Amino acid sequence: MPVPVDYSSPVRMTAKNRAFLQLQEWIIDGTLQPKEKLNDAELAQALGVSRTPVREALQLLNVQGFVQMYPGVGTQVTSVKKSDITKILPPLASLQGLAAEYAAQQMSSDTLSELKELNQKFSRYIKEGDFYNALKTDEQFHHLIIHSAENPYLTNSISNLQGHVFRLYFHQSIIMTAQSVQEHEDIIDAIESKDITKAGYIARQNWLRAIDEFYAEHGV
Repeated sequence: MPVPVDYSSPVRMTAKNRAFLQLQEWIIDGTLQPKEKLNDAELAQALGVSRTPVREALQLLNVQGFVQMYPGVGTQVTSVKKSDITKILPPLASLQGLAAEYAAQQMSSDTLSELKELNQKFSRYIKEGDFYNALKTDEQFHHLIIHSAENPYLTNSISNLQGHVFRLYFHQSIIMTAQSVQEHEDIIDAIESKDITKAGYIARQNWLRAIDEFYAEHGV
């Protein structure tokens, strides 16, 4: 099981959380491949922690669907089906729309300015064909909206699904397009004018459109 040897651990974080976040990242970006068997001793050595936090992290990843644990047998990374986009995006779109509706009621002018700046960066990355940084900027854009909703239950639910969306991107199911730039602008305008219904609707469509693009790309 090959794992990076130059891992640099962040500070001020519990060993379990550090292990969870890093293992999740390795699964998302394909460092740990689908169906790969995981050895907690090797992972502990790579992460510079004991086996206990690694086992705890794997249990959390199992709950979230990133790994499958087989008692008495072992643990392996779950498979990725490109078509899972039709299962992941509809609930995520609903949650993102709800977050936009909350945000439209209370977002500060400073946060609105940040949204505009992020969308400008997003647009630039799309034009340059830098789709990885476009994806990361898109995440920051929507995170600001989620943060402004000030609802931790909503935040936690979205966070779990978001990880699977990133995994789909790395397995070439998610396609980044320039149309999102205009949709982001429309979301900003709706929030700025406190149009709750419009903000929620556009945010949902922004996520659901990726399903149509997926089928168009694959000729379905």
